[in-house]
Amino acid sequence: MQKAIEIGKKLGLSAEVAIILAELRTPDLIQDFVNSIPWNTEPDGDTARSVSEILRLRQAHCAEGAFVAACALWMAGHPPLLMDMGASEADVDHVVALFRRDNYWGAISKSNSPFLRYRDPIYRTLRELSLSFFPQYVLKREKTLRTYSVSIDLQKIDPALWVTHQGYCLEMIEILTSARHFDLLPHNFKDNQLRPIDPIEARSNTLTEHVEPKKIIRLDDHQPPASPLDQAASAEP
Repeated sequence: MQKAIEIGKKLGLSAEVAIILAELRTPDLIQDFVNSIPWNTEPDGDTARSVSEILRLRQAHCAEGAFVAACALWMAGHPPLLMDMGASEADVDHVVALFRRDNYWGAISKSNSPFLRYRDPIYRTLRELSLSFFPQYVLKREKTLRTYSVSIDLQKIDPALWVTHQGYCLEMIEILTSARHFDLLPHNFKDNQLRPIDPIEARSNTLTEHVEPKKIIRLDDHQPPASPLDQAASAEP
């Protein structure tokens, strides 16, 4: 555990936060911890917070949960890998943290719905893993998952961009979205050939794990900087 704490400190985490994450020695424990973080509905505008900011404010959406999971995986001796899954223009991407066991892929996933969640390490390829999300990656009743990325190794990225950054982690979002992506739908397959999910599936997808707050619950008096999207909007006449 001491080794994990030292890794956390080298990444820029405070001793208190490093101790918390060092307790998470397996992907299962990391997933439980990520699940316990209240869902970030971004009521004050788009966010892409670093690990330190997420744990200070105690809120996370999928990409932010993936940052925390990747950091904990690194401290536990696993490569900190992420994968971006691209959606159709109508929906938003989903980001997961990857891990391997006996050459099989699994995923740690932050979601407020019942379905885009943890995946056991039973998938031979990232394509297989991505396809496991396809049936319930939906907007209302339409299936919207379209692409998946290569694995993105955060050991190659400055921790200042995703572990300790203050404000919107724009460079990390650009790294995720610009990574090489692969199509999931067969060539010449049209969106309208996808059957909508059944009404009972759509109803189950409305379940949420965390109550969605109307305002960010803050643990201190610091206000996070506006995201670049918010700043651009405020500059418009």
